[in-house]
Amino acid sequence: MNRRNIELYVGLFVIAGFISMGYLILSIGEFSFFPQNRYSVHGYFSSISGLKQGARVELAGVEIGSVSVISIDRERLVAKVVFSINRDMELSEDSIASVKTSGIIGQKYIDISPGGSDDILNDGDEIENTESSMDIESLVRKFIFSSDNP
Repeated sequence: MNRRNIELYVGLFVIAGFISMGYLILSIGEFSFFPQNRYSVHGYFSSISGLKQGARVELAGVEIGSVSVISIDRERLVAKVVFSINRDMELSEDSIASVKTSGIIGQKYIDISPGGSDDILNDGDEIENTESSMDIESLVRKFIFSSDNP
């Protein structure tokens, strides 16, 4: 009987561990069973080097959404990036979306600079003003090879 109690407690402990680990994985991965109240806007970029799906979208350093889809626009031959923005955040139509890097070699994210227009972007609208990412490797390469030639 004592052995049976020990096996029961060990089994309950293992089950509790699996439940805790599952919760932790879902929390860290920012997974939600219920979709958040968001709307989508998109922008076209000539280069989004290093930007990944799920990257942060920030306004004034505060996260207001995430990158939901990255694809190629075959007509324009540029990258199309779809952002999911929190519904309580209104973006004016002349906002600027820029691909930035957190730190020197950090992750890429989208930084939104607010515009001054009274017209607000709605679900499915396009952010027309975009700034592509700066390719640090090519800048370093240019600097190194230009310093060799006096």
